[in-house]
Amino acid sequence: MSIVDLNCDLGESFGVYKIGNDEDILNDVTSVNVACGFHAGDPSVMRKTVQLALNKNIRIGAHPGLQDLIGFGRRNIKISPKEAFDIVVYQIGALNGFLQAEGGRMQHVKPHGALYNMAAKDKDLSEAIAEAVYKVNPELILYGLSGSELIRAGQAIGLRTASEVFADRTYQQDGSLTPRTEENALIEKDEDAVSQVIRMVKEGKVMSQQGVDVPIQADTICIHGDGAHALTFARYVRSSLESSGITVKAITG
Repeated sequence: MSIVDLNCDLGESFGVYKIGNDEDILNDVTSVNVACGFHAGDPSVMRKTVQLALNKNIRIGAHPGLQDLIGFGRRNIKISPKEAFDIVVYQIGALNGFLQAEGGRMQHVKPHGALYNMAAKDKDLSEAIAEAVYKVNPELILYGLSGSELIRAGQAIGLRTASEVFADRTYQQDGSLTPRTEENALIEKDEDAVSQVIRMVKEGKVMSQQGVDVPIQADTICIHGDGAHALTFARYVRSSLESSGITVKAITG
C-alpha cells in the first residue's frame, strides 16, 4: 500500500498583505511548512498560523528561507555555508518559540525557494543546513528534494529525511526542478499535475522535460498555497490520490 504525506507552505502573509488560503487548505494537507520571517511571514502571522495548524492537528515544520522579502526568497543570493547555518538556526528558533508558547511541537524543517534549490545541488550548503537542523534538534525530519544533496547531507549527519516531490512543477533530467524563470516550469493543467504525482508515488518515476524518466522517491508531496486556485487544487490532488488507492497520511514515528 502506498502512503504519502501532503504538505503545503503556509504563513506567507506579511503585515496587511494576505497570501494564500491558510485556514481552509489545512483541511486537505497533513503537514505544513511555516514561513519564519525572512522570505515571508512576521511574528503575528507565525503565531496565527501555528494556532490554526495546532487546532486541526496538522504537523508543523519550519520553512527557513533567504533574507529576501521583496523577492519572496526566490532569488539566488550567494551566501556562505556558515551564513546558511546561522539563518537556518535563527529561523527554526523563531518558529519554535511560537510552538512552545502554544503547547505544540515542531516535526520538520524544509528550506524555502532559492535556498532549497541551491542546497539541492550544493554539497557544502546542504551540509551546513543539515548541521543546523541536527544541532537544534536531531529528532527533526529534514524535508528535501528527492535525490538531492540536501537529502544525502541529512542522512549522513543522522537526521531522518523525507524525500519531497512537487505536484505542479516540471523536472529536468538530473532530477532538479525546472527553474521558474524558464518556460514550462509550472504544470498548468490540474489533470496533468495529478497524473504526474500519482506516477511518482506508485512507480517512483517522473518524466523530465527532456523526455527521460527520472527515478524519484515520494515521501511527501508539496502543493503551493499561494496560487489562484490553490484550495480547489489541494482538494483535487488529495481526492485523486485516495481514489487511486494511495493513503494520505502525516509522516510518523
